[in-house]
Amino acid sequence: MSSGALSEDEVRHVATLARLALDDAEITALTPQLAAILSYAEQVGEVAADDVEPMTHPLGLIDVYRDDVRTPGLSADDVLAAAPDPQVGRFGVPRIVEEGA
Repeated sequence: MSSGALSEDEVRHVATLARLALDDAEITALTPQLAAILSYAEQVGEVAADDVEPMTHPLGLIDVYRDDVRTPGLSADDVLAAAPDPQVGRFGVPRIVEEGA
């Protein structure tokens, strides 16, 4: 596309590339809108940002992780003591699958 005025043929071409089925009325309506969008994109490209360091985030980020410290956990007996239906060292749950399924 040229940097000047945008033609309806160029909009048709872009629509074809995007696999959009647009009629003539839609092409006519979208031509000035797409031209305005491209104009705004050109303005962004004109910003003098040579002195701005590239970044992935506008704020300085730091890790807020804590040290990984090993602490004792609960024993299986302590955990199963709070279970509603402990069965032979495991949690008892209702059967949800029918036999033979």
